[in-house]
Amino acid sequence: MRSGIRVDWRAGLSLVGTILAVLSLAFVVPIVVALAYGGEDLWVFIAAMALTAGFGLALRRLDPAPDPGAREAFMVVALTWLFAAVFGALPYVLAGNGTVAHPVNALFESMSGFTTTGATVMDDISFDTHSRAMLMWRQLTQWLGGMGIIVLAVAILSQMAVGGAQLMKAETPGPGVSKLTPHIAETARVLWLAYIGFTALLIALLYGLHLLGFAPNMDLYNAFAHGFTTLPTGGFSPEARSIEAFSPAVQWLIVPFMFIAGVNFVLWWHLISGDPWVLFRDNEFRLYLGTVSVLTVVGTALLFFDAALSTPETGQIGGNLERSARYAAFQIASLTNSTGYANMDFDAWSGPAKGLLLFAMFIGGSTGSTGGGIKVLRWLVILKSLRREVFTTIHPEAVRPVRMNRRVLDEDAVRGIYAFTLLYLLLFFVGILLLAADAARVGFDIGTLDLVTASIATIGNIGPGFGVVGPMGGYLEFPTTSKILMIVYMWIGRLEIFPVLVLLTSAYWRS
Repeated sequence: MRSGIRVDWRAGLSLVGTILAVLSLAFVVPIVVALAYGGEDLWVFIAAMALTAGFGLALRRLDPAPDPGAREAFMVVALTWLFAAVFGALPYVLAGNGTVAHPVNALFESMSGFTTTGATVMDDISFDTHSRAMLMWRQLTQWLGGMGIIVLAVAILSQMAVGGAQLMKAETPGPGVSKLTPHIAETARVLWLAYIGFTALLIALLYGLHLLGFAPNMDLYNAFAHGFTTLPTGGFSPEARSIEAFSPAVQWLIVPFMFIAGVNFVLWWHLISGDPWVLFRDNEFRLYLGTVSVLTVVGTALLFFDAALSTPETGQIGGNLERSARYAAFQIASLTNSTGYANMDFDAWSGPAKGLLLFAMFIGGSTGSTGGGIKVLRWLVILKSLRREVFTTIHPEAVRPVRMNRRVLDEDAVRGIYAFTLLYLLLFFVGILLLAADAARVGFDIGTLDLVTASIATIGNIGPGFGVVGPMGGYLEFPTTSKILMIVYMWIGRLEIFPVLVLLTSAYWRS
């Protein structure tokens, strides 16, 4: 009897299995770290590697020669990210240390890692509770998820070259990555090479600061750990107080790299290839640079004139230009593109300064970057189309298309951007209501601003917010049901909503 299902689910699951089998090789990194630091948790990562590879190879047997189309691409992308988070949670559960030993907490931490959210449910981020190998795995999940698991698979698997463009489009369904070369697999390799290059450069510079005496705490382990979480705009740190634990030199160095991570990596590749003006010809880059610059100047002024702003860790900030500029530049760069690092407890900032940070959370990185959120290009298109509406209201006979980089933007793309933005904001408000209802159900006392930032911080893959989810807090105290909701939010937020939502429609499976 015909099932009526028009999706080749065997081909889709086979590809998911292939990617999982390859992804299992990533466990080699924590295995090496475990061997280097006395073997703690070694068996955990060997077991996780074997289980992930075994499950992946079993799925691969469903269809030895898969030929996925556009329809299967959505299933491959959505399930790959979900399974990556599930198997990425295994080490936390198997090790059994701290709050992440609970399966839901482990999945939360793993999903937060792969989606580069940076929200945590660890109650104690220290080597007293977790091994160096375990915390390195936590950082590595962000680096793997930053440029994209599918992009990585297309770059290294010849099997994925066919249909790779559809898979990459499904992974980043917005105004996406343009082809740099005639072959999509070569484009994927180029993007990953740029990503690896910036990561290696940051690791070298961080450790160089340590060797020169400007960063006493930035040893080789920390240099790798923060290199793995800066370029993917991740925000996980093996230090409980994030980047506040390091010297001002480290904080200033990380600021430009967070900015770099929020720029379209295609532009970086053109820049490296010998076109130095490519950045300033790009409308989105100019808006991104201008927005971050203006917000940094405003933030610096707000901190400088706040005479009461002082914490035991930072000392007096108000009236000190270097500190005001450093904390403002760092937090604006961190929250605009969803990195989520903190170089101080910004929950102590004044109301206007926190409002500035909340505004920054809604901007997002550039398209083709590792940043999350709504993305700068979408805001730019919305602003341009609104300006067009005003103009055509005055001149109803005029024909005025929306242009981007001097090219006319297709009207379907404009409508798609409006649809995504409205859906994003709708889910953001629904998230607030659901988290509030769940908190009331169990008697969890939490403020409105905390709920607002928890919702935007998870669907925008930002990580920290204000209040209990502030930069020195976490998501541990939320009820289990709220954590499950936020796991889903991080998942659909990283995939820009539509690849997951289409799987929930009957039209996808049967029409």
